[in-house]
Amino acid sequence: MNDRQTELKADIKASLEDLAGKTINHVFFVACGGSLAVMHPAKYLLDRQSAALTSDCYNSDEFVHRSPRTLGVNSLVVLCSMTGTTRETLRAAEHARAKGATTIGLSQDLDSPLAKAVDHAVRFEAPYTTGVPIDAIDSNYSCLYQIVMGLVRIYDGTDKLRPLLASLGNLQAAIDRAHQTYAGLFEQFAPRFKDESVIYTVASGANYGAAYSYAICVLMEMQWINSQAIHANEFFHGPFEVLDKGKAFIMMLGLDETRPLEERAKGFLERFGSSEKIMVLDARELDLSGIDDEFKGNVVPLIFFDTLWKFAYKLADLRQHAMLEGRRYMKKISY
Repeated sequence: MNDRQTELKADIKASLEDLAGKTINHVFFVACGGSLAVMHPAKYLLDRQSAALTSDCYNSDEFVHRSPRTLGVNSLVVLCSMTGTTRETLRAAEHARAKGATTIGLSQDLDSPLAKAVDHAVRFEAPYTTGVPIDAIDSNYSCLYQIVMGLVRIYDGTDKLRPLLASLGNLQAAIDRAHQTYAGLFEQFAPRFKDESVIYTVASGANYGAAYSYAICVLMEMQWINSQAIHANEFFHGPFEVLDKGKAFIMMLGLDETRPLEERAKGFLERFGSSEKIMVLDARELDLSGIDDEFKGNVVPLIFFDTLWKFAYKLADLRQHAMLEGRRYMKKISY
């Protein structure tokens, strides 16, 4: 193992060392859009691993306006913004500090406004804005998981950082293998989906954030395709009424404890939908060598989302609709 597979990132280590001397009983995960989506699997991991800490996920501006009464000196607020310039998330950081909470901010730039607005700044890398490949151990997912399991070590007295870090160190290789696993599936479904005006995504548990982000930040934002992320169990409480042979779905089957929910939704989709319109990503088909069994369910969402970017670019080529360059409003006008 190399140092990156056995040692926490230095900025995360410093944040946790400061927290070790504080009483924390609640964690707030706060962000917007795709950055909010990555908070959901982090909360899932904390829910599963910690008896000492409770947590919530909030959209940044709702966090400010709702202003939970539990927010205070015994709170940790973890915020994320890719550029570190998201105005709502900056306001959330200021609100949290005004309430006496400890804050950790994740962004790609340690000189960003968010990095300067929080108690502790953590840097991550992302390939989606630069197009430059990264190692998954440097991603926002990885940083969040390191923070979560660091908190578990401090407040629950359970140290699982070594298997987590080893798993994160082997994650990029697993992602690369997953691209090969799903290549044929994407080649098959891209022509089928290119003319769809609506594509639904379905998932639960740790995967729900990936489904949500793909729906709103990729299909809607970058391809102008109407979409909705549907929780696999909520599917049976209204949304399944839209299902017919002509509806397009992306179904995620993960490896966490909620997989039975996803399997149930998949069964119903196959019963009343069309196999030509249901693209299933099943994590059981993946080679997850080097990933600890305890963390497989939590690394799958990153694999799903990373590979689905390839599918999005296939759709973009067939639709002749550019991805990042095709926006009308985001970062182009004031709003």
